[in-house]
Amino acid sequence: MDLTGSTAEAVRALTGWLERDDDEPLVIATSGSTGRPKRVVLGREAVLASVRASRSRVGAEGAWLLTLPATYVAGAQVVARSWLAGHAPVLAEEHGSFAEATAALMRAHPTADRFTSLVPTQLHRMLGGGDGGGDGDGGRPAHSTPDDVWALRTFHTVLLGGGPVDPALRARAEAAGVRVVATYGAAETAGGCVYDGHPLDGVAVALGPSGRIRLAGPTLFSGYDGDPALTAEVLVDGWFHTADAGRLDDDGRLHVLGRVDDVVVTGGVNVPGPAVAARLREHPDLLAAEVLGVPDEEWGRRLVAFVVARSPGRVPSTQELRDWVAEQRPRSWAPRQVLAVPEIPLLANGKPDRVALVALAGEPS
Repeated sequence: MDLTGSTAEAVRALTGWLERDDDEPLVIATSGSTGRPKRVVLGREAVLASVRASRSRVGAEGAWLLTLPATYVAGAQVVARSWLAGHAPVLAEEHGSFAEATAALMRAHPTADRFTSLVPTQLHRMLGGGDGGGDGDGGRPAHSTPDDVWALRTFHTVLLGGGPVDPALRARAEAAGVRVVATYGAAETAGGCVYDGHPLDGVAVALGPSGRIRLAGPTLFSGYDGDPALTAEVLVDGWFHTADAGRLDDDGRLHVLGRVDDVVVTGGVNVPGPAVAARLREHPDLLAAEVLGVPDEEWGRRLVAFVVARSPGRVPSTQELRDWVAEQRPRSWAPRQVLAVPEIPLLANGKPDRVALVALAGEPS
């Protein structure tokens, strides 16, 4: 079954699929963050294995607020978790703010534990961090209110996935009394399968020779619809070879370093783009930042920083930001170009639109 249509249509279709209990697989499109969406085929048991493992890890089940597009895996899993708990999800898009949607969830399920799943951009906005990205992103309320922090505190758990979670954002959430669990996974793993660095029950994590993350377990997809060659490339001997690099600490905790292709080779130096972006986000005059490599005749690939300033009249200069990076990172990691943008373009599931950003780098600054 293809998961398409509006949020309400996708919720109805997915609920019907879960209730039928037949052999028809679920087909979910990936975000296409690198320009090539894929059609991921998920069996029923993979979806339900993910739901059950998630429930076991957070230690409870209950009513869910759907703030993400139900046509992508994170939103679809909210619907599946709601269904298995015996509740219908409340759709955030039907309410004016996150706080109003939370109030509706409380009225609909007054005695149930409450849960939601967010991307970092949403949490950043709700905690008063300003607008780090575009609006209209797949059913999430475009504007937050001062009551949103109160609303966040009422949730048993807020799952946070879809991108790297800055430690500063995590600390702000904890200081506000919000229980956040950072998740890592993909459509190919039926959603998040590693919580706060530790795999869910039944999930195995390993690293390839280059640090590429590999995942195995009952939540894995069956393959890519219509693309057996790509399936054979990434699904090997029961392991899904992700496009991400990581490291395991002494306690076996996984640290995701970013996409393998986020490591930009510029002037013969390997520069981890996400680490540079994280440093830029610490600058007091910046709201948001992303870092990518673009083709360059001199450097091979030029490191470009896309930044959103807190005040349009106060955009730090390229030299200032290069010095800021070099205070804590090697000078060779400093971006060669800085482009100020009004917002970071986002895909429907809240991830940065890398294709759009690269296109911006080709335009005159």
